[in-house]
Amino acid sequence: MRGRAPKGNFIWLALGLPMLAYLALPMVALVAMGGLPSALHQLGSESARQAIALSVRTTLTSAALIGLFGTPLAYWLSRGRGWGRRGVEVLVELPVALPPAAAGVALLAAFGRHGFIDLGVSFTTTAVVMAQIFVAAPFFMRAAIGAFGQVPDELFDVARADGAGPLALFFGVAVPIASRALIGGLVVAWARAAGEFGATIIFAGNFPGRTQTMPLAIYLGFEVNLQEALALSVVLMGVAVIGFGFSQWMMREG
Repeated sequence: MRGRAPKGNFIWLALGLPMLAYLALPMVALVAMGGLPSALHQLGSESARQAIALSVRTTLTSAALIGLFGTPLAYWLSRGRGWGRRGVEVLVELPVALPPAAAGVALLAAFGRHGFIDLGVSFTTTAVVMAQIFVAAPFFMRAAIGAFGQVPDELFDVARADGAGPLALFFGVAVPIASRALIGGLVVAWARAAGEFGATIIFAGNFPGRTQTMPLAIYLGFEVNLQEALALSVVLMGVAVIGFGFSQWMMREG
């Protein structure tokens, strides 16, 4: 819980202003250069519409799969200790530290045409979803593990005493208590998936209408249509603001 700042604490804000200005100025400049009238006009182009539609479809699919399979894994990780679980947790969060290009190469090595398991999905829309899940899932997992870990053990003990089994403990105790943090973490993962670029372009390519999401359209736009790139960048910044703002609100209210 945050305490009230002591008097004179403004000195620390003053010392931190260069960092604040450095982080804020690019976003202000982006909004200013990609002004609303221009942005609305550019977003009406066929290439922008295709990129936005594909991003919406793939990120919603990615978020659904992350929530479906990540939630039980996070619950398992939160309910025990030991080197085995710790190793799995490190493995789950490792993609956060992995360079995006390396993530794309790793996906090709695992699931590409000459990989360990050739799924035949390289350079398809499915590959876009897989790349998004790989880089975004750790953001949800971190929030979910923390949320489940804060559920008091006493509640599980009481539920067991009343005859609750594993499924009842999960759905009747853990998920309802951790639900706000789970939703917040899932929204952050969705926002991260929407901004994914490096792994996607290597594993899925950059094909309009099939694998070209908004970040990839921005990359191409710097060569053919700078205004469209600016407009899409503003959209993605809005997604990030909504995602992180909603997540913070959910965590705080919870």
